[in-house]
Amino acid sequence: MKSEIQTRRRFVASSSLLSAGAMISAPYLTKAATNNKTIKIGLVGIGGRGSGAAAQAMNADPHVALTAIGDLFEDRIKLRSRILKSRGREKYQVTPETTFVGFDAYKKVIDSGVDVVILTSPPNFRPQHLEYAIEKGVHCFFEKPVAVDAPGVRKVIELAKKAKDKNLSFMSGFCWRHHNPKQEVFKRILDGDAGDLSSMYSTYNGGEIWKKKRENGWGDLEAQIRNWNAHLWLSGDSIVEQAVHCIDMMQWAMGDVAPTSAEGSGGRQVYNDPDKYGNIYDHFACVYQWETGARGYHFSRQQNGAVASYEVEIFGSKGSCSAKNRHAIMAGENSWRYRGENNDMYQTEHNTLFKSIRDGVPFNDGEKAAKSTMVAIMGRMVAYTGQKITYQDALHSKQDLSPPHFNWDTPLAVPTPPIPGVSRFI
Repeated sequence: MKSEIQTRRRFVASSSLLSAGAMISAPYLTKAATNNKTIKIGLVGIGGRGSGAAAQAMNADPHVALTAIGDLFEDRIKLRSRILKSRGREKYQVTPETTFVGFDAYKKVIDSGVDVVILTSPPNFRPQHLEYAIEKGVHCFFEKPVAVDAPGVRKVIELAKKAKDKNLSFMSGFCWRHHNPKQEVFKRILDGDAGDLSSMYSTYNGGEIWKKKRENGWGDLEAQIRNWNAHLWLSGDSIVEQAVHCIDMMQWAMGDVAPTSAEGSGGRQVYNDPDKYGNIYDHFACVYQWETGARGYHFSRQQNGAVASYEVEIFGSKGSCSAKNRHAIMAGENSWRYRGENNDMYQTEHNTLFKSIRDGVPFNDGEKAAKSTMVAIMGRMVAYTGQKITYQDALHSKQDLSPPHFNWDTPLAVPTPPIPGVSRFI
């Protein structure tokens, strides 16, 4: 298995810059001069990240237009669309007829004639939205994580293959993979400059989640969706919704080979009010084990007043690496530190996406994104149960986190948070 991972690492090192980095140099391809067809963009989920992604998409190519928007809530469309219109100017071509509200808004956006759709609704909806887009032959940009549970991950893996068969671009929002400094440092890690990897350490420590006070007229379902990051079924918990970025970088270092098992713990020290904090944890501590013997140590928390930390450190037989701020390899005479451009990774990923569409050479990182999401879900599983769980068992979990209904007026109780050592793996 060690040779498999080493081979995989070498393959990723040689191909990652070819598939992504080579697309970074220009916002759009040279073929655009002979292919000036306007690429129509649809947006599903017009929150902060969604409106940011739409603005970046409009900047990624000279011949694009945002033509349709969909969201669950009309007030959010009214608020954010004004901002988008001012940023997109002539490229903002959304009309009242192409503005859609409700659970079926994603279908209406995709059916409106768009060429590419940006999917940034809460993660629970991601597999469903992606499935419809691929069925209709539409290119996809979708935010991380790709799902909140194993059935959703398995669906996205399937859809990544279907997108490839249909020659559709299928890009995730794992933005650090489009960051010039990280591309360079991970290329060197995968090339073996740090030697055989023995351990990795990642943190994602910040303050509490944002909260929206419940308003008169909101039923339980609306209150939960408005505060989607506080609810397991919508966000997958913070280790999946946020800390997955750091876990993805550990996966990157290991050539996107998943760990064999994990164990860990977590809990709620601060998040003691279900009305404010739903049923998610405020801290996680996990240890991932790879078949090579390498271990990945991950710690994350969301607690005000505590020390903030966002680190990815990697240790090998030849030296250590910093993959977050310094972007360096400390290996004696072969030490190296990145001195090049610190690009806007959010813009770069859209530049890459639209270039791939213009080129007719689809970009597809769906399977990698699904695997990183699954590794984060496995971390949540071991924290919730207190048990050691293998990757294969986690991947084949039958636990579906979807709620029993999607009715605005029907009561929807917040499930009791899990307890390590008591809650069972499903």
